[in-house]
Amino acid sequence: MKELEIRQNDAGRRLDAFLLKAFPNLPQALMYKYIRKKRIKVNGKRAEISQRLTAGDTITLYISDEFMEKPQYTYDFLRAGKILSIVYEDENLLLLDKKPGVLCHPDDHEYMDTLIGRIKRYLYEKGEFDPAAENAFTPALVNRIDRNTGGIVIAAKNAQALRVLNQKMKDRELHKFYLCILHGAPQEKSGILEGFLRKDAKKNKVEVRKTPCPGAKPIRTKYRVLAEKNGLALTEVELLTGRTHQIRAHFAAIGHPLLGDGKYGANAQNKPYGYKKQCLYSYKLTFDFKTEAAPLTYLNGKSFQVPDVWFEKAFYDNTL
Repeated sequence: MKELEIRQNDAGRRLDAFLLKAFPNLPQALMYKYIRKKRIKVNGKRAEISQRLTAGDTITLYISDEFMEKPQYTYDFLRAGKILSIVYEDENLLLLDKKPGVLCHPDDHEYMDTLIGRIKRYLYEKGEFDPAAENAFTPALVNRIDRNTGGIVIAAKNAQALRVLNQKMKDRELHKFYLCILHGAPQEKSGILEGFLRKDAKKNKVEVRKTPCPGAKPIRTKYRVLAEKNGLALTEVELLTGRTHQIRAHFAAIGHPLLGDGKYGANAQNKPYGYKKQCLYSYKLTFDFKTEAAPLTYLNGKSFQVPDVWFEKAFYDNTL
């Protein structure tokens, strides 16, 4: 017999999801059988597969030791880089200034050195994250940014913060602001662009249309031109919808692609400036909670901004 107390990071999980994560050696079909046969109980009582766990619950398991042994892991994140640019940190979250060229999560070409890997290494070495002590939780990103775009990425340190932040992101109670440089300025110096975006996963590219079409999702892009110089426009953008490549594709669709963007712009336009990466940065984040946000209520109304955007000073100094 083994008893396991549910801690705050595991509160809110379904019983079956928790068990699969906590005991990877336990076959799923056998787990369901053991729950039905009352060989797995919650607080000494028969449990339901879909039961939501709360902090302080006790799970009692009458199962073979072989299923309860945790595999010996080597922590791949310890091979990630150490460099992190921290904009803000507290006991619940991290705000990171992700630099262009860094992946948020592993892909087919890069597995070890990613932003989430660096975060786990940082918290592990700081003593705030111990995978061996966690039943199911691991630090996670709330949002992500394309590899070649820089800006603020939110990381949750605990499960409660992650649930709240994910919901606030879904409810549009986190406002993300970008800086970009456009080829030319829109006729209207501020406004909201609307359209429909369709993604081609095979080409990793999207297209924007003015009218609905099959597979397309509506998009809204709010913008404000801050300054104009030498045929370029420094522009602030707020995403009112968050779609793949939305900013890049939307401005290209109205004839003002981003400086340095070869995918949605034209290399002939970019060549005189010498840039091969798009001038786009998620530079500011504002917390604007409209509903209950505990334990993160203290963040409501606060804004955080990266100290330096690599192309902004160059724009004003005429050194682009």
